[in-house]
Amino acid sequence: MSDAQPPSPDESRDGEPSRDADAAFARARRVVVTRRVAIAGGLTLLGLGGGALLYRQARRSDGPDGAWVPLAPIVPGPLPSEVPTSPAAEPPGLDTTLAVWAHADDDIIFANPALAGAIRSGGTVRAVYVTAGDAGRGLAYAEKREAGIRAAYDCMRGSTAPWATTQIELHSGARVTRFVPSDDPRLSITVLRLADGNLDAKGFPSTGSAGLTQLINGKTSTLQPIDGAPAYTLDGLTATLAELADAARPQRVSTNVPHGSAFAHGDHPDHSAVGSLMRAIVPTVGIAAAAVSYFVGYPSKREPANVTGALLDDKVDIYETYAAHDPVVTCENASACLAQPGFGQWLRRSYAKSDDELRLT
Repeated sequence: MSDAQPPSPDESRDGEPSRDADAAFARARRVVVTRRVAIAGGLTLLGLGGGALLYRQARRSDGPDGAWVPLAPIVPGPLPSEVPTSPAAEPPGLDTTLAVWAHADDDIIFANPALAGAIRSGGTVRAVYVTAGDAGRGLAYAEKREAGIRAAYDCMRGSTAPWATTQIELHSGARVTRFVPSDDPRLSITVLRLADGNLDAKGFPSTGSAGLTQLINGKTSTLQPIDGAPAYTLDGLTATLAELADAARPQRVSTNVPHGSAFAHGDHPDHSAVGSLMRAIVPTVGIAAAAVSYFVGYPSKREPANVTGALLDDKVDIYETYAAHDPVVTCENASACLAQPGFGQWLRRSYAKSDDELRLT
């Protein structure tokens, strides 16, 4: 589009001023101003990082909705007949839950108060976060989210003792990072730090415009963790999650709702991808379908509120503790947290679905 100057209002076609010429100039000036504003606005949007766009999306009155895109079936390879002890194996615990999520905060938003109840009752929780939840902002932002989730776990377990950090080379070829409280080995957090897939399932330019959806659908052959760890193929990712699941020896599994469920429409595509991965993987490591709980994500806002009273107060306190570390969703007090579009609705709700209740299509 051209930014050519409009004709002068001082001259008509016969060289004399006219009201028609004045009106034409006014119209032309409005067009030029509008074009300039549109161009400036476009440049401003291009300058915003993916995280900022996600933030604006999340600030809509009803919170964000994720894009609904096809997802190919996931067929994990069989485990070897003799599985060697994984370097990720940990001391066995009582009533162990393997909790596998797309992002650090999915559990405290969608699976609480059940998660806090498991921890406070003395249960063992092995949490795994598949993506970095980086929103295209890089490792520094992802590490803030990880610090936030550790703080939230501290809130749930009633201790602020430091966490030990180790890197683990798995038999699958993956390199993962694990955090364990120095005073509470029944809890652990393991992060794969794969690139965030974005609300539109197209990833972010800063991480190659790719995420779990592209990996599962074969649009990309590998997906690179944002911390420089070895890249994952789809087979490598399923092998890694199977290895972590087998190492945990859980009595139950908690994860996101899979793609094929009626409760997945409008959810973050990463949630659907992780839920689908876990639903495909758990049978390969001998975990019964009945032992898996799938927690409804974004679409839970359309269900009746079912977390109230003291349970809601506690859930919000845990979330506020996390949010103090996350500059995208930070809220200064409980009222502010509950007033956040989307987040406020999710905090008031928690819906777990069994495999039989997923309403798969």
